[in-house]
Amino acid sequence: MTVTIIGAGLGGLVLARVLHLHGIPVEVYEAEASPAARRQGGMLDIHPWNGQPALEAAGLTEGFRELVLPGRESTRVVDRHGTVLLDQPDDGTGERPEVQRGELRQLLLDSLPPGTVHWGHKVTGVRALGDGGHEVTLADGTTIGTNLLVGADGAWSKVRPLLSAATPEYVGVTVVETFLFDGDARHPAVAKAVGEGALYALASGKGIVAHRESGGTLHTYAQLFKPQDWLDGADAATVTARVAGEFDGWAPELTALLTESDTPPVLRRLGTLPAGHRWDRVPGVTLLGDAAHLMPPNGEGANLAMLDGAELGQALAAHPGDVETALAGFERAMFARAAAEAEDVDIYAIMFGADAPHSMVAMLTDAGE
Repeated sequence: MTVTIIGAGLGGLVLARVLHLHGIPVEVYEAEASPAARRQGGMLDIHPWNGQPALEAAGLTEGFRELVLPGRESTRVVDRHGTVLLDQPDDGTGERPEVQRGELRQLLLDSLPPGTVHWGHKVTGVRALGDGGHEVTLADGTTIGTNLLVGADGAWSKVRPLLSAATPEYVGVTVVETFLFDGDARHPAVAKAVGEGALYALASGKGIVAHRESGGTLHTYAQLFKPQDWLDGADAATVTARVAGEFDGWAPELTALLTESDTPPVLRRLGTLPAGHRWDRVPGVTLLGDAAHLMPPNGEGANLAMLDGAELGQALAAHPGDVETALAGFERAMFARAAAEAEDVDIYAIMFGADAPHSMVAMLTDAGE
């Protein structure tokens, strides 16, 4: 049996690594042309209740620890004028160390035998062959047959239709992503405002969230409650101008995170699958991560995906002659875990509700007690 994984994100790669450790053949197919084809997101805080156990199962705890950036667990909340309402420094006692997503992905890639990941293999469709077998069709017209197919291919998964008719729905939040490089030297006032870790500049209905990455990079997400078609077809200059206009009157050291970006703005519209999304057991196929339980970003998505991958790999290793028992047990645990997370606190109501930014201060203060 060879496990076929669609998607070389963190969840799919943790699964591939755990399978490799247990001697189970695995092939990963990824649409991107190479590991460096695009930026792999920003900072990730790796949690002791999901992400860290997943990396331990993958035998990569030591490597993960070497990637941790000191000081990045510090958190600062300000209002639109830049007034600091809460400043929580990283004193080294935090439980959720921060790493850069791209570096963590590379750690996982380096832990796999060469050739495990097939780059530039975009999946255009999948179909059931019966008796648990499936056929995967690639953009170049070639097909791949497999008896165990795992969709780790994100929000718009090509594998999901085999199991569920659900598709992501817009949650009302549009995000615009920007970068300032070498911020300490080139934008000292902005870098000082961001601080050593995460900055939350919030108001009702909107906010600027920034993180300090390695090398003084300031990575920003402007977040706005807007219709889904807002800025459809707009060029980079128009996006920058319109988004900056939404923050008119805010402190210049905050708006510079948007107007002085060293990269063109990237527009993203946040989606979610229905809360409690699940499916009936279908032989020979399953999903993990965002393909299975897409939620608005709340700090748990990547961690959940990695735990999904670790637990699926362990389940398959524990039931070498009974794949369906392994898949059924894995899905039961994943469904329960995702449902519990979906019922947790609504971070967007706290960050951008009527009481923002004070509601965010209250949440972080309560969490620290």
